[in-house]
Amino acid sequence: MKKIIKRYRGFLFVLAAMILLILFNQELGLKTLRITGNSVKEMLLVIPPIFLLLGLLDVWVPRETMIKYMGEGSGIKGVLLAIFIGSAAAGPLYGAFPVAAVFMKKGVKFMNILIFIGAWSTTKIPMFLFEIAALGNTFAITRLLIDIPGIIIIAFILSKMVSKKEVQALYENAASID
Repeated sequence: MKKIIKRYRGFLFVLAAMILLILFNQELGLKTLRITGNSVKEMLLVIPPIFLLLGLLDVWVPRETMIKYMGEGSGIKGVLLAIFIGSAAAGPLYGAFPVAAVFMKKGVKFMNILIFIGAWSTTKIPMFLFEIAALGNTFAITRLLIDIPGIIIIAFILSKMVSKKEVQALYENAASID
């Protein structure tokens, strides 16, 4: 019991805070409860399809193929593939992290994983199309042309700053996820 409480202490703290908020300010507490419910509903609609696709990726794409196209020796091909996959992805950023874990299990280079996460968060194709319609070609293309090199530079710097020991620990942690 003590172990369960320790594991879920953050959730229990937030739950207690929401109960107190409802007791002291019912209108605000109920509004908070509705927002929380909407967030949970959104996650329940987004996460299952992502995990289904991850399961298919894990089974259908051999590790050797991922290493060939996105592993240590992949070069520019791996960078471009990471940008494309991240840009074509759908869903909120928290959906990128399970994908990154599967990429780690498959032997994808750390820098390419960072590029993938950066592309997922910044260069999504639907967002780009919306920007063209709402803000014009010049803005959308300029932002994209600044973001892509920025993502690559940040990924390169981060991959050099994070120690090999920390990267190895991340890969081992990802390998232990079933």
